[in-house]
Amino acid sequence: MKQKEFNIPFSGLKQGKHDFKYEIDNKFFESFGYDEFNEVDATLSIVLTKTSTMLELDFEASGSVNVDCDITSEPYDQPIEGDLHLVVKFGDEYNDDDDEILILPHGEHQINVAQYIYEMIILAVPQKRVHPGIEDGTLKSEALERLQALQPKDKKNNNDESDPRWDELKKLLTDK
Repeated sequence: MKQKEFNIPFSGLKQGKHDFKYEIDNKFFESFGYDEFNEVDATLSIVLTKTSTMLELDFEASGSVNVDCDITSEPYDQPIEGDLHLVVKFGDEYNDDDDEILILPHGEHQINVAQYIYEMIILAVPQKRVHPGIEDGTLKSEALERLQALQPKDKKNNNDESDPRWDELKKLLTDK
């Protein structure tokens, strides 16, 4: 489903730079059937530079998405920042095979940028989602306590006692 509010009508624009601003929230991702974010609060700006032969779009997004931690399943706000540069040229037929160049058929008068925004924000979220409270030790969670209790105990304290089966092999390392 392409969202009409993300159509940029470029045919009536003069040559030069034009700014577009959008607020991105949960509804945007729901329209794509994407439900991995609990909450989305992002601001997006697009600078469109129009020349006589092509368009250049520079996307910049910043904000946060509320996601569940991969380790504890605790929700937290993940700050995000993303940017994307897209060149739009005109040709005989639509072609978006290249990530950075979009070819629109001659005679098109607008471009829908929703898919580019969607991909840019999803790629701005780290692959591994770890609650910041895990790293600084402030998160208290049942799952985290259970994981720590199940961690293997250190066996490095027993290095003083050597296994007699390995003693003969160790001599080979020192006998040169």
